[in-house]
Amino acid sequence: MLTYATSLLTNSTDGTWFSNPVIKNELLNATLETLQMSFISAFFTVLIGIPLGLAVVATSKKGLVPNAFINNVLSIIINVGRSIPFIILMIAIIPFTKLIVGTSVGWQAAVLPLTVGAIPFFARLVESAVIGVDQGKVEATQMMGASRRQILGVLVLEALPAIVQSITVLVITLISYSAMAGAIGGGGLGSLAINYGYQRFMTDVMVITVVIIVLIVQIVQMVGDMISRLVDHR
Repeated sequence: MLTYATSLLTNSTDGTWFSNPVIKNELLNATLETLQMSFISAFFTVLIGIPLGLAVVATSKKGLVPNAFINNVLSIIINVGRSIPFIILMIAIIPFTKLIVGTSVGWQAAVLPLTVGAIPFFARLVESAVIGVDQGKVEATQMMGASRRQILGVLVLEALPAIVQSITVLVITLISYSAMAGAIGGGGLGSLAINYGYQRFMTDVMVITVVIIVLIVQIVQMVGDMISRLVDHR
């Protein structure tokens, strides 16, 4: 059955499946665009989201530097950011995207809204990962006279496997968001699926696009699981 399906795909000469000009000429570029916008957005999200998540933990009631005002402000910002659907956020900040990137079309322009939309989500994941650290280890570090910075370092180190898992979830979420970005000119596989698979009824383009996205997600999950196990020394 599998051999028959493979033969059908590779030997088709009627302009469909792998003979489809869209597949032959645009699939690779669209895949690269999806990877670029997802991983660059993930990089900036991690860069901002980890300090933000740690700040929420540190300023909480039982944190290293309790501060109810700052904690409430950060929590409100994160909650508001998480409550806005990505597609609406992307449209709402188009003027800001044009100001920063110079355009609102293409995968480069999609990086900004992807990052803005993912930071609150990832900050909450980091907060959950750090809160899950055994408090006994933190108290033992405090008893040894460690500074706040050193205690924070211990917290991050202990939470590292969970943070790696959070980054994996983040990247997979961004791949999903990037497909939505394609609906309004963000490029990538999402744009290919919508422009050809949906609007021009090219079922082959839609199927192959979905298969590639599924494969990318599987690979990201496998790599994330592997790195998480490598950094887990508990």
